[in-house]
Amino acid sequence: MALHTLFLLPGDQPGMLCSFRIPGAWSCAWSLNIQASNCFSTGLSRRVLVTNVVTGHRQSFGTGSDVLAQQFAVLSPLLFNGCRSGEIFAIDLRCRNKGTGWKATHLLHDSAVTSVQILRGEQNLMASDMAGTIKLWDLRTSKCIRQYEGHVNEYAHLPLHVHEEEGLMVAVGQDCYTRIWSLHDAQLLRTIPSPHPTSKANIPSVAFSSQLGGLRGAPGLLMAVQQDLYCFSYS
Repeated sequence: MALHTLFLLPGDQPGMLCSFRIPGAWSCAWSLNIQASNCFSTGLSRRVLVTNVVTGHRQSFGTGSDVLAQQFAVLSPLLFNGCRSGEIFAIDLRCRNKGTGWKATHLLHDSAVTSVQILRGEQNLMASDMAGTIKLWDLRTSKCIRQYEGHVNEYAHLPLHVHEEEGLMVAVGQDCYTRIWSLHDAQLLRTIPSPHPTSKANIPSVAFSSQLGGLRGAPGLLMAVQQDLYCFSYS
């Protein structure tokens, strides 16, 4: 797998800044943390690779499992990773010793972790796995404080969509149903079937916006299935 970092030249013509060939990548994340500026991370088989796109410098961290999901924290110098083993751990980016001491957090799911989302304030983390389990974790105590029921997943790499400004969490299951939960009490608020016949090969892709269509827009959900795009209002 080749990962390419792009920028726009004058006149909005796409041009390539640099290219990194990284085999066997399962996931990647771009850093917005000033302590790891100009860096991206790649989740590999039993390894995490952090690359500086300006200098080309790389840091490699060995793991015991494939890394399927990643996200950089912004307020703290941490990179969170979700693994096929069910483990979620954070890498302390200040630690240059790649042998020991760089794991800052340790959480555990019973199945392969497919998505990790750090919430605002960086005291909580949302994670989902291939058993359909969605949990909200308290990073200060390393305990699960909330679980969201109803998500369907058996083996797919499915994302979570957290929208704190609306207090919502959205996920599409392998049954092609889009589910919307209350972020605050885990209540299932709405279940939307796919407009197309249910097929594991045609799982919808969704995007939620609190201002769909612009600054004066209302909350809404966009759903893409095959060549079709649907819009659902939300109130």
